Amino acid sequence: MAVVQFMVSLDLSVVNVALPEIGAGLGFSEVGLTWVIHAYALTFGGLLLLGGKIADRYGQRRMLMIGLPLFGLASLLGGFAQDPGQLVAARAVQGVGAAALAPAALALLASTFPGGKERVKAFGVWSAMNAAGGALGVLIGGLLTEYAGWEWVMFVNAPIVALALALAWRGVAADRIAARRGAPDVLGAVLATAGMTLLVFGIVRTDQHAWTSSTTVTTLAIAVALLVAFVLVERRTTRDPMIRLGLFTNRSVAGANAWTFLLGGATASAFYFVSLYLQRVLGSGPAEAGLQFLPFAFGVVIGSVLAVKLGYRFPARTLLIVGGTVTALGFLWLSQISADGSFAVDVLGPSIVTSVGIGLGLAPAVSLATVGVAPHEAGSASGLLNATRQIGCSLGLAALGTIAHHRTGDVATAEALNDGYALGMSIIVGILAVGILIVFTVLPRTGPAAAAAPAEQDNRDLLPDRD
Repeated sequence: MAVVQFMVSLDLSVVNVALPEIGAGLGFSEVGLTWVIHAYALTFGGLLLLGGKIADRYGQRRMLMIGLPLFGLASLLGGFAQDPGQLVAARAVQGVGAAALAPAALALLASTFPGGKERVKAFGVWSAMNAAGGALGVLIGGLLTEYAGWEWVMFVNAPIVALALALAWRGVAADRIAARRGAPDVLGAVLATAGMTLLVFGIVRTDQHAWTSSTTVTTLAIAVALLVAFVLVERRTTRDPMIRLGLFTNRSVAGANAWTFLLGGATASAFYFVSLYLQRVLGSGPAEAGLQFLPFAFGVVIGSVLAVKLGYRFPARTLLIVGGTVTALGFLWLSQISADGSFAVDVLGPSIVTSVGIGLGLAPAVSLATVGVAPHEAGSASGLLNATRQIGCSLGLAALGTIAHHRTGDVATAEALNDGYALGMSIIVGILAVGILIVFTVLPRTGPAAAAAPAEQDNRDLLPDRD
């Protein structure tokens, strides 16, 4: 499951550094090039809730074994693309595969380790790989683009898929599907998928259509209307609902999703600002900028190890508050970047502080989002968490990117760019402060994470025997 999440996280950032080479190689227009990113975000974010529900209904391992080959095939087709349309289509299919993979993988992790020290350790490993995938994606993308060609940012997924398939085939037991709970909620599935897709679509296109434009306002209004209709349908349906609304009365689920939404927006924006600061202000090349993200990746691993150690002694809520505070302090430090600065002075120290804080708080948040959830709803809860994070990433990046651009203005000097990125970092600190307040007020006071109440059924016996 850690390998799967590493790959999904990797693909959210590995392509970004290669965009200039992709545009030149395939003849993309300036607007068309953005769809290399948007196509993946659109299908991934739009289908996450549906992917989680299908995993619950028809089997999490089955969804995993379908999603992995689909993701791998789409990656190969993308690498062999000869025109813009082929690459955008391949990225869209990648997003479909990721929407099948991510909820199923997290649900399998949650149901296999329902409580105790094993859960703390498992989610620590998962969170380290998740964050490392995003950070290393910048490095891997830069190195592959500079020394092998942009095609390899797509081809690189093939060996990871092969490894994940081999591990899943050997290490994940056959599905034990619970009794079906009524006919599928087709109307709810259509409303949720359409609403989520339109919401992501409206957000990611704000780089072309302003937030106040009729196009954006209309798109987002229709998306909200569809999602409101989805909630109304879920309240009244006699079928097996897409998401049981009672999940939101679980304070752990509600608080963890709210925190993840805000953290997703903060981290996605920070990756964007720091990458541009390194390349457009400090003058680093793609490969050099990727190498400069390595301390961040190591910091996340250190924070995740600390989360495991401290999770045996302190409540997850406490770890989230401490991790969030450390992360906010790191971003506050990053907001002091200067146009005549350097990597060693302006980026290295704050990136380590920030990454340790993220690693410290990531695993407890993901664990809380699924703790106490019945096995037959683990996929839905996992899909909800992944959707929350994806929407947070898209919305945060679009909003803060717009604010930074307005501060920069049309004169893209190093000083102007620096002012825009610094402003974005300052706003991130405020976003995290709101998140810490939510954690403090919403999440229940519990004992150490290792002693958290297990889910309805302990599924550790589903692990295959090792004779």
